[in-house]
Formats: sequence, C-alpha cells, structure tokens
Amino acid sequence: TLCKTYASFLASLPLTTTPGKPKKDEALRVNDRFQIDDSRFADMLWETTALKELVTTRYAEEEDEQEESSPAQIAEGARQLWGGEPLGLNSNIRIYRYSAGQFFGQHYDEANNVTFTPASTKAKAKATAGRTTWTLLVYLTSCTGGETVFYPEATRENRRPEPIAVAPEVGMALLHRHGDHCMIHEGMEVTGGEKWVLRSDLVVPR
Repeated sequence: TLCKTYASFLASLPLTTTPGKPKKDEALRVNDRFQIDDSRFADMLWETTALKELVTTRYAEEEDEQEESSPAQIAEGARQLWGGEPLGLNSNIRIYRYSAGQFFGQHYDEANNVTFTPASTKAKAKATAGRTTWTLLVYLTSCTGGETVFYPEATRENRRPEPIAVAPEVGMALLHRHGDHCMIHEGMEVTGGEKWVLRSDLVVPR
C-alpha cells in the first residue's frame, strides 16, 4: 500500500530523537522525528487525495443538511468551520515515529503564521500570507497503544466529559483545531509495533 511504501522510505531518513527533558512550558515528548519544507509534497497530498474535497465541500454534521445546502452555503460553512477559506496544506512536513515505550504528553498545538505558496503548475503560484488553523495527522501504520486522546472541557451540561480516543489506523487522517480553539490532547504510549505519523496543517488566509 501507499502508506507502507511511505513508512519504508521514511525509515531510511535521518530521524532525530527528541530530548528527554522538555523546555519550560513544553510537554514531555519521546519520539523520533524528521522535518522538511516541501511545498510540492504538501500540494500533492492536498490535490491527489480526498482531503481537498473533504475540506472544501463537506462541513455539515448531517448528510441531509449537506444535500440541502447550496454551493454558496457550503463554501460559507467551510470558511466558518476552518477559520477562513482553505488554501491548502502547510509545506512544513513533519514525520514522527513512536516505538514501543514512546509517547507525547498532554499539550496544545499552536497556530502559526506562514507564507503559503502552492506548488501546483496548473496556475501561476503567488505567495499568500497565511495562518494555520487545524492540525492534520495521517497515520501511516497501526500499532498497539498509541491512541491520540482528546480531553474536552467541562460545560454546564456536561461537567465530566469523556475523553475522545482515536486509535491509529493505516491511511486514516485526523483533523483537529489548534491555536485558541485547540483541545488539550496527548499521544498515548505505544506498547507494540511502531506508530508512524505524517503531520501538516490546514492553511487559510491571514
């Protein structure tokens, strides 16, 4: 499969192990990582998978609501959901490998200002001042343990909300808000196998 091919290739890259002692106000993270700025890969991931269609056309929670919406309503709903009109994915590509015993403690993902330049040759690309609003995680492998767990804030209606656990599945993409709207979350300890994750971010105009 494509995910298996990616994981095999990425294993040959010079991964860096994160420091065992985090900086002030940083969560404890124990994993191996690789980072590269690659607008062509980000554009390929956006254009040739279902991500672009999902992000730009589907926003309603109920399918009936989606079918009854006009194209203009769909576009406006997408802008409200994603924090602006989606431009594509952040070219800052991060690869994470979690082996048995490795994890990522509770933390928030920050929003960042970026310069967005699509690599697509279909149109002349112009740089746009952008900002990231949602984290994208693509799971390239499955493993035992390693769930991404979110902890919703308590409300008047629900004073003790249950955590939301997402188990890694090959080829699964997970989008979650970051910045001011980020939900505290963590990557649970991997107890068997390896968890390979590709990370990028959704970019909207600044």
